[in-house]
Amino acid sequence: MGYHHLDPDDLPATEDYPCDRRGISDAAELHTLHAGTYEMAPGEQLPRTYHYHKQREELFYVVSGTLHVETPEGEFVVPADEVFVAEPESPHRAFNPADADGPTKVLGVGAPKTDIALPYDPDG
Repeated sequence: MGYHHLDPDDLPATEDYPCDRRGISDAAELHTLHAGTYEMAPGEQLPRTYHYHKQREELFYVVSGTLHVETPEGEFVVPADEVFVAEPESPHRAFNPADADGPTKVLGVGAPKTDIALPYDPDG
């Protein structure tokens, strides 16, 4: 059996990421589930690019602030204590607008862990 009690603030920030990302999966030695916390200042986005996954189901729980998610179907606005879910093959880009009042903090989880993000071109 294995157990991990982690404080994401104690984990190192992910290098070359568009916001403050703290990877829980590697610290907890998770093999199937991708998990991390993300804090976006106004004008920052959560992913590296507008993207989709072939197999991964993703869930974003908004801890504080308001998360905006761009999709081909329109923009979703997700307030604190609510959840946004992206199914496989569903393009999305989560962000905190430049005119936001403050930061947005999100817990993101997804499975399978190894399903990489594929770029999505909304104009293509």
